[in-house]
Amino acid sequence: MSEVLCARGLCKSYGEVQALIDVSFQASAGELVAIVGPNGAGKTTLLSILAGTQRPTSGSVNLDAKLVGWAPQQPALYSKLSVAENLELFARLERVTDPGAAVARMLEQTGLQRRREEQVGRLSGGNRQRVNVAIGLISDPPVLALDEPTAALDPAQRERMWGFICRRSQAGTTVVFSTHNLGEVQRHATRTLVLSQGRLLFDGTPAQLRDSDAGDGSGDLERALLRLLERDEAARAQEAAGA
Repeated sequence: MSEVLCARGLCKSYGEVQALIDVSFQASAGELVAIVGPNGAGKTTLLSILAGTQRPTSGSVNLDAKLVGWAPQQPALYSKLSVAENLELFARLERVTDPGAAVARMLEQTGLQRRREEQVGRLSGGNRQRVNVAIGLISDPPVLALDEPTAALDPAQRERMWGFICRRSQAGTTVVFSTHNLGEVQRHATRTLVLSQGRLLFDGTPAQLRDSDAGDGSGDLERALLRLLERDEAARAQEAAGA
């Protein structure tokens, strides 16, 4: 599989706070890469650097941010504009060659044709999130970065969202997403990155994490993740005590 995205030695500091510490990974075309870890681990920081909304303190990303679609957790939509008007506006901002065709394509792919004339402010949370992801894809980028794309959705809405995301992945789009839902990771992700306090603890498939030495033989992904985080915390405490 051809490498599309490569992050090398990413570090991000906010004053004395280190949000990312020497994070490196690669992703190939069509991969679904899940970023997991506790709150404050650096997941959103990593995604926003990939999307170019902030710069790393050091390190690099091989891909121009213009080639990364970005769907933040809080949709940045214009509530008084219709679905189609929002899509067309962002298509023009992205300088898409044929905005009308791009809007039609995204309405079809997201299943929002019947909502095209509705004001975004009147949509359900699930439909607003679909518009949010569609905007990230309006310029047909090779990479899509999603920050907790299904966090506020009900089960039926999550199923529709993942159907859409997986179809894009199957068409060759590399998707990097953060989530706290390990069921989504186990079901959909081809790779898993585990972050804790800005450091990358694990890079491999969900099955490799589940069956790693952090697992307890139960085949439970959540238990394996918790054990990995607990071992890292214990190692940090031991290191601090010996300093």
